[in-house]
Amino acid sequence: MKKRILYISLLSSMLLLASCNEKMDLETSSKEENSADVEIETDEVLEEDSEIESEIEIEEDEAEGLIEEPQYVMNPNTYSIEPIGEANPKVVLLTIDDAPDKRALDMAKTLKELNVPAIFFVNGHFIATDEKKAILKEIHDMGFIIGNHTKTHANLKKITEDEQREEIISVNDIVEEVTGERPTFFRAPFGANTDFSRALSQKEGMLLMNWSYGYDFEKEFMTKEKIADIMVNTELLRNGSNLLMHDREWTADALEEIVNGLRKKGYEFVNPRLIKGIEEME
Repeated sequence: MKKRILYISLLSSMLLLASCNEKMDLETSSKEENSADVEIETDEVLEEDSEIESEIEIEEDEAEGLIEEPQYVMNPNTYSIEPIGEANPKVVLLTIDDAPDKRALDMAKTLKELNVPAIFFVNGHFIATDEKKAILKEIHDMGFIIGNHTKTHANLKKITEDEQREEIISVNDIVEEVTGERPTFFRAPFGANTDFSRALSQKEGMLLMNWSYGYDFEKEFMTKEKIADIMVNTELLRNGSNLLMHDREWTADALEEIVNGLRKKGYEFVNPRLIKGIEEME
């Protein structure tokens, strides 16, 4: 009888232990499944978050105007700005040479307040100090395009190819150092390009640009009133005109009047970022 009771007790213990083990296995399995489900859900959430972040980054780039299809092209013979497709043809392009000499920052602030884009073509000798570099950085950070106008404003037709290279590349290097971007537009002083400067600017990814008209370097127009009048009322003004101005006292003082006068005539101002560049032409 005692043996039978012992056997039954042992059997019961074994059955109880097996039941406990099975329950533990089920709980462990369930936990593993739940853990796997959590991991899958977490991965899905992370993937969705990544997609959302990518969409936000693209939208931010588009909002900043960094991802935009070209709407204009520069005529390589006349340097006027021509529309692509259905872009508004009644536009002009504003450009400021010899920056930042005396009033470039004032001119940038005026244009910013008037919501007018422009290219500031810089000379290397005007950005040799920390103070001038800070001004260049401020103009760039306001959203304006920085172009290359050579290091010393030399006539490229009167110097060697090595000297031309130094005049051009040194400016690209310092502009990139200060702003984080290399220039995408090049304008030779006096409009005096050479075969070498044309090839080098193209190699550097810069669109070579001259102008349609400009007057503020002529003695007759070195007053606020004279330059404001001629820039708006010249017979040379037409759709796509590429306007040449300089970092000069009289031009800076007349700038708001020039902008308002052109607007009254129905002209809009081309964003240089919408002009087809060298890389897009290839």
